[in-house]
Amino acid sequence: MASRNVFHSPCWNRSALPAAMFSRNNVSMWSVLKKCIGMELSKITMPVIFNEPLSFLQRLTEYMEHTYLVQKTSASQDSIHRMKCVAAFAVSAVASQWERTGKPFNPLLGETYELLRSDLGFRWVSEQVSHHPPVSAFHAEGIKSNFMFHGSIYPKLKFWGKCVEAEPRGIITLELPLHNEAYTWTNPTCCVHNIIMGQLWIEQYGNVEIINHKTGERCRLTFKPCGIFGKELHKVEGYILDKSKRKICALYGKWTECLYSVDPATFGAHRKSDTKRSEKDRKGSTQSNNAAEEPDEMPPPEAETVQVIAGSELIWRISPRPDNSRKYYAFTSFALQLNELDAEMERALPQTDCRLRPDIRALENGDIDAASAEKNRLEEKQRTARKHRSKSDEEWKIRWFHQGPNPYTGAPDWLYTGGYWDRNYSHLPDIY
Repeated sequence: MASRNVFHSPCWNRSALPAAMFSRNNVSMWSVLKKCIGMELSKITMPVIFNEPLSFLQRLTEYMEHTYLVQKTSASQDSIHRMKCVAAFAVSAVASQWERTGKPFNPLLGETYELLRSDLGFRWVSEQVSHHPPVSAFHAEGIKSNFMFHGSIYPKLKFWGKCVEAEPRGIITLELPLHNEAYTWTNPTCCVHNIIMGQLWIEQYGNVEIINHKTGERCRLTFKPCGIFGKELHKVEGYILDKSKRKICALYGKWTECLYSVDPATFGAHRKSDTKRSEKDRKGSTQSNNAAEEPDEMPPPEAETVQVIAGSELIWRISPRPDNSRKYYAFTSFALQLNELDAEMERALPQTDCRLRPDIRALENGDIDAASAEKNRLEEKQRTARKHRSKSDEEWKIRWFHQGPNPYTGAPDWLYTGGYWDRNYSHLPDIY
C-alpha cells in the first residue's frame, strides 16, 4: 500500500483527558426534551453539558477497537471460524457504548475524521456526507491490504418519555480480499433509559444477521432486551447457519463482556434447563409480572459474568477499561486517544478534521462556556452557509465518498471515492 505523503502515526499512549467531565446532576434534561416525545432528535439542539468531547465520526471509529478480530478473520482458512470472528467483531463494535451516556457532537456537513493506527494494522477515514438526514460514511482498510471495512450510518434518534432510542440505520460491509469474501450486517438498536430522572443505563436490542455473500453462510444474533426482571440484560445469542440453514454452531455471551461458541445441541440442552429454572423462579416470585412495565432502575444482571457452558470456545473478551474511565465520560483506552492531537498531525490533517473542531476541543479542555459558545457559533455558521447555497443554487460537494448501491446487497449506500491519503486537501470548505 502506498505510503506517500502519509505522516507516521504517533505513539498512542494518552491515558487521560486534559480535564474531567462535568457533573450533570443539577441539570434537567426534561426542560429540553419535554416537547420532543416521539420526535426525531437529530434536529433538536442539546446543551453542551450532555455531550462527550467526541464527534459522532470519532464515536464510529470505535468499531475498530478490536481490529485484531478482523486480522484473525483474514488469516483463518476455515469459513465457519471466519464467521465466528466476524460475529465477535460485530458484537465488540457496540461494547464501547456500555455506560457511555454522553451524546457525541453532531458532525457538521463536510466534517471528516481520520485515524492511522499502524500498531493495529489499519487506517480509517470518514466524512459527514449529509446533514438532513444526518449520514456518516466511513472506509477503513488494512495496512497490509488484507481487509476493507466500510459503511454509512444514519442514526435515527427518538425520545419516548423515559428513554432515548437510537436506531443506527445503514449497512456495514467487511471485505476479505484473500478469500474473495464479503460480509454485511446492520447494528442493533441502542436505548438509554432514565433520561428524566434516576440512574442512566444502556441496553442494546434487536436482531442482527451477518451474511457471507460468497458461501451463503449466515450468523443470526439476537441482542436481548433487558426484560422486567433483568435476567436478559446485555445478553447476546444466536447461531451460525450453513447455506441450507442448518445450525453449525451456537454463539452466546454479553455485548458488555464476551462471546463464546458451542455445539448447537449442547446449547439447546442448556437453554432448556435454564428455561425450567427461570419458570420455577417466576412461580416463586412475588414481583409484578407485567411484561410491558419498564424498570425504573437498571436491573442487576443475573450474574456478574457469563455462565460458561461446558465445551465452549472463547472468541472475544472485552478489553478492561482504565481505572479513571468514570472520570472521563466512561471512555475506553481507545476512546481516550481519539481526539489526541500533536504538531505533526496538525500539519498533515485537513482543516475539516474533528480534532480541529473548537467546541469539542473546548469541552475536552474543561471550558464548558467556550464549548457552548463555539457549538452555537458553528451551528449558526452551518445554517447561514446552507441558506446561501439555496439562494445561489450552489451545490454542496462531497469530497471523499459518493452515493451508490452496496455492491453486495444493492441497498443505497455511500462508497469511498478514494484519494484521501494522497494528502491533497486544497479547496476544502471552511466549516469551523
